[in-house]
Parts: sequence; structure tokens; C-alpha cells
Amino acid sequence: MKITNVKVGLVEAPLITPFKTALRTVHSIQNVMVTIHTDNGQIGIGEAAPTHVITGETISSIQFAIEQVIAPLINGMDIAEIAVICDRVDSCLYQNTSAKAAVEIALYDLWAKKYNAPLYELLGGYQKSLTTDITISVNDHAEMVQDSLEAVKRGFSILKVKVGKDPAGDVDRILKIREAVGPNIVLRIDANQGWTPKQAVSIIGQLEDAGVQMELVEQPVHYSDLAGMQYVTNHTLTPILADESVFSPKQAIEVIEKRAADLINIKLMKTGGISKALQIANIAQASGVECMIGCMLETKISVSAAAHFAAAHKIVTKVDLDGPSLCVKDPIVGGPIFEGETIQMIERAGLGF
Repeated sequence: MKITNVKVGLVEAPLITPFKTALRTVHSIQNVMVTIHTDNGQIGIGEAAPTHVITGETISSIQFAIEQVIAPLINGMDIAEIAVICDRVDSCLYQNTSAKAAVEIALYDLWAKKYNAPLYELLGGYQKSLTTDITISVNDHAEMVQDSLEAVKRGFSILKVKVGKDPAGDVDRILKIREAVGPNIVLRIDANQGWTPKQAVSIIGQLEDAGVQMELVEQPVHYSDLAGMQYVTNHTLTPILADESVFSPKQAIEVIEKRAADLINIKLMKTGGISKALQIANIAQASGVECMIGCMLETKISVSAAAHFAAAHKIVTKVDLDGPSLCVKDPIVGGPIFEGETIQMIERAGLGF
């Protein structure tokens, strides 16, 4: 099964409500789609999310990286050499992790199709069903409470609450959401780098003192401030999750060695695809550090790839794959079944499309 062509297009999907974090506001998903064609007629599909405030990429930069740099280097290669191809993709240009991820997703889709098996089974096959949270965007108190109640009505028992845009009001936001949804709904707090270390310790401490149960707090301070992350981790009881601080296996090792976080969030758009995500999962498992699998604003294409990865690994204990649930209508047919908070894997080859 040899690669004969790499094509790039766009996939779009409007969001039910604007997606708001401390870093950006988005009204519609506009991502780059990749299809890799082979000499036996098989097609692999991948997707890249242009999240410029996190990965530094745009639609144009992703398209250029794939069409002008990556595609010429992998045309003619045999899918059976998946490790060799992924190494070539990774080493052909610096960063550009989402562009690399889109290509890798399509490559792994083809690799699993070659062996006529679902990707999650070939990667480990640990479980067939996942439970995801859903994001509550940062807004005024009343709107966040209303969005939280709507999410619970839709059947979600885990809420990922975005804060960090207005640190002075974040304690009140979280208190009001907890009061509204009750004690049985799991709250994950994501500051998206919006707090200083001292603010983080103060805010988390106030919530802990008030008896607010939080499963974790994600990336409370700037991604480059590992000393700050370490300070927060050492001065709070709530587990701290590293997100933007960990793109690569090397960064995962550094965070674990410095005990700068209790957990690591793996995202294919950060790691550059599945191959490096596998390395991070292995490092975390060897260190006894649990992982979350997350996503950017992505459609069912790349979210499904992340679901296959998560379903394959015991160390991935938390799932944040709500991309399709945030869309008015996801334009992608097939793949794992997304029903409310449940993601059910299916027995179709590759990603299942």
C-alpha cells in the first residue's frame, strides 16, 4: 500500500454557542482536512486545527506545510513503514504540530485499514467506551450557570469550566456553578494560563476552603512558567493538569521530574500526531502519572483519532473530546458514535469512516 497523493481541503462546522477561553473567542470551526491516497484505492483521512494562540498555526501555514513540505517527502512510501514515515514527517520541519498531526492521523487510518482492524485495537485495545466532559465557556456568571445546567440536561456529568479571563471573579463563577449543578456533577477547571502563580494558589485555596470539590485545575499559569506550575502544585490539594506546558515527550519528562503537575493533557494537535502521543503516554505510565486526552476545536475526524488513542491506553483516565458535541451539526459521517457524554468505538477498520 503505497502513497500516491496527498490532498488538502477545508472542513467547517458552526458552534452551538461561541467558544470562549482566556485566550480566544471562536464562533465556527474552520479546519484543514487531509486525505492520503494509496495505489490500492484506500484513502486515509486527517484533520488539523489552526489554533494560532497555542500552536502558532493558521489555515494558510498548515496548508503550505502539508502541500509544499510534507507531501513531497512521503509520496511513494509504503504504509507498512509507518514508523519511518512518521519520523520523516516529524523531522522535515520545526514545530507545525497540527499540520503534522493531520498527516499522521491519515497515515494511522491507512495503517489500520491495511490490517483490516479498528485503530484502537492495534494500538492496545484497552476499552471500547469513553466518557467525555463538555466545555463551559467563560462568560458572565449567569450565562455560565445557564450553560452548565443545559449541559447537565443534555446528559453530561462532567463539566470543564473555562476561567482565567477575569481572575477577580473566578471564585464566584465556580461557586455559583457548583451551587447550581449540585454535588454530583464533576467539575474540571481550566484557567488556560490566565492566572499568576499567587492568584492560582489564592483562587484554588478559596474554593477548597469553601468545600468546592474540583477534580482538577488545568494549566493555571503561563505554559513556560514551570516554576510557577510547581509552586501551584505544591501549595494546593486539588490535582494540577499540565496542558500547554507539554507538547513533546521531552517536556513531559521535565514536568514529571520537576513535579510541576500531577497530570498531563495529551492533544494530538500539540504532539504532532499519534506517534509522539504514544511516547508521552508510555513516559507517563512508567512514571505513574495519569493522562487526559484532549482536543482543540476539532470535528469528528481528528477527535475520533484521539478517541482511538484514548481507548487503547489504561493511563488515559480522563477524556475531554467534546468537539462534535459543541457543533450545531458535525459534517462528518461515520467513525466512533458520539452520544452525549459517551463515545462508543465501532468495529470498522481504521478510524471507522
